[in-house]
Amino acid sequence: MTAQGQHQTASTDVPRRNWAGNVRYAAREFHRPTTVDEVRRLVAGSSRIRAVGTGHSFNRLGDTTGDLVSLAGLPPTIEIDRERGQVTVAGALRYGDVARHLHGQGYALANLASLPHISVAGAVATATHGSGPAHGNLATSVAALELVNADGDLTHVDRDTDGDTFAGMVVGLGAFGLVTRVTLDLVPTFELRQYVRLDLPVEALDEAFDSAYSVSVFTDWRTPRLREVWRKQLADQPPPETDWLGTTAADQPRHPVLGMPAENCTPQLGVPGPWHERLPHFKLGFTPSSGDELQSEYHLPRTAAAGALAALAEVAHLIAPVLQVCELRTVAADELWLSPNHRRDSFVVHFTWVDDADAVLPVLAEVEDRLAPFAPRPHWGKVFVTAPTELAARYPRHADFAALLTRLDPTGTFRTDLLDRYFPR
Repeated sequence: MTAQGQHQTASTDVPRRNWAGNVRYAAREFHRPTTVDEVRRLVAGSSRIRAVGTGHSFNRLGDTTGDLVSLAGLPPTIEIDRERGQVTVAGALRYGDVARHLHGQGYALANLASLPHISVAGAVATATHGSGPAHGNLATSVAALELVNADGDLTHVDRDTDGDTFAGMVVGLGAFGLVTRVTLDLVPTFELRQYVRLDLPVEALDEAFDSAYSVSVFTDWRTPRLREVWRKQLADQPPPETDWLGTTAADQPRHPVLGMPAENCTPQLGVPGPWHERLPHFKLGFTPSSGDELQSEYHLPRTAAAGALAALAEVAHLIAPVLQVCELRTVAADELWLSPNHRRDSFVVHFTWVDDADAVLPVLAEVEDRLAPFAPRPHWGKVFVTAPTELAARYPRHADFAALLTRLDPTGTFRTDLLDRYFPR
């Protein structure tokens, strides 16, 4: 029942499963409000409620037995503040749609994830990221959040005025409310060229990461060398030399997952284009990645890259049979409490697995065991099996986040089983 005593009918426009299809949401009702006032009434009238974005989480972080709300029906506002160099957008908008509008106005975001299909609020809440040694994850561009809190009130938190509390709430895992609007920092629009290089020696990985604006490296753990380097460089930067780091140039466009169509991917072969058509790996209007998959991802200190790869090589024979592709990236350090990049420049190992949890989970346990000496922090929206005590020890502000969660949502309105497991009351 709502605060007004009127039953909200279920909406057919809200997804019942996550994007990968491995999680069927357990909500009792699904809603798609069209105004912020409707959102406020829904929150005030519910004992358990969560927002669902584009459903790109692979675990039950966004699941609830209460009400599930899509904010995609709210007005798709994009408001540029040229004086402050910021933009305020509806939280449910996809990054790809925001980026096209910004580029048309002469602006850009400093970083994008490999998928432009993800919602702004959802990506920020889980510290989703792109790649680049000088670039933080997407949450580091956030200057302010507008959200409906546990009392059903519309509240605003700002980087400049809310300081430490803001740093605790940005990567908030959806635990502080339903985010209606997000303010992001802007930079002037720019152009990139994307080159794919083949067969990188492992010992050249660190140099490769530092060679361009954004670099991703793909491997399948079947050969000693790393299969592909996707180098996204500023358009005025010279192209890589013919024998760059002992690699060869790809002579045609590639897809990270072997056998998938390259037309799904952003332009390569050094053709210049705007930032939002090169930073992601995949085009907005096409299926990202392979579609039928599970994903896991671990953030480690960048200095641990060589040791982590050597440790994983010991179980490569287990990884390869259940793997579609593995991506290696870098992300800059930040001060956000639950960011996997909190206070350390990061080396990131991302696994796109086959869509078979029974086959993947035992291998995942082996992977986490091998990476344990390097204090890996899993991506909050991916599949992981890390014990709560181990995860808590890897975040210096873990206890502070738990206390903030208790203070701002004392009745557990936005809690889920996964939150209760990792942040028990």
